[in-house]
Amino acid sequence: MERQSPSRSSHRRALRLLTAPALAVGLLAPVQSASADSAGAAACPAPAAAIGLSTGWKLQLPLPTSTGSPQEIKQPALKTYNKAPWFTTTSECKAILLRAAVNGATTSNSGYPRSELREMTADGSATKSWPSTSGTHTMVVDQAITNLPKTKPHVMAGQIHDETSDVTSFRLEGTSLYITSYNTPHYKLVTSNYQLGTRFQGKFVAHDGKVDVYYNGALKATVDGAFGSGYYKAGAYTQANCNNSSPCDTSNYGQVALYGVTVTHK
Repeated sequence: MERQSPSRSSHRRALRLLTAPALAVGLLAPVQSASADSAGAAACPAPAAAIGLSTGWKLQLPLPTSTGSPQEIKQPALKTYNKAPWFTTTSECKAILLRAAVNGATTSNSGYPRSELREMTADGSATKSWPSTSGTHTMVVDQAITNLPKTKPHVMAGQIHDETSDVTSFRLEGTSLYITSYNTPHYKLVTSNYQLGTRFQGKFVAHDGKVDVYYNGALKATVDGAFGSGYYKAGAYTQANCNNSSPCDTSNYGQVALYGVTVTHK
């Protein structure tokens, strides 16, 4: 009887893992890099269409404009926009990859690059904002953090921003996944053993001057946050730059796979 080689045996075990529901086991097959995905992604719908992204978003990319500020893509251009490897569809057409390299362009009030969606009004014509002290405002984001920058392996994935700063977010540092609270990056430890490519559902519910943060359906933290002008963001906000991470080039980046994002206001 022929004995299986270790490589063949490992391959079969990997295939068995893929048959389990992703959120039930908490793991996905490794998300391929955008370069490896480029051929398959070409046959997929544009990223926004691939995950049913509504018109109520705009995209910020860490690619400099003529003034040096990051690029912004608004509706209706975002519906058909694809810019590998920064904003592109995975080969299975089930998620989009958002990538921000350490040498990317940044906004004037941040030293870190981002490839992020920013909440807009329903028709995409203007920025959206809302108070945490009135109504209930919810974002559910289905995502996986797939790559971290070197030296300072920190990435934020999904956040609420108020008039001046981020209120709360999911933040990965190495294998430790945290919920943040304003300038407290380690407000709540969600897990100390996060593996890159692990898909999870994050939910932010802002109401009554606070934000409840859920991880895979379980309430993990409540952040005090009474603000008058908040908005949601989803994607990859790399917490490293050329001053603290090497090499200083596009091969060094943070990346998030986004499978879906929904926002409701009541």
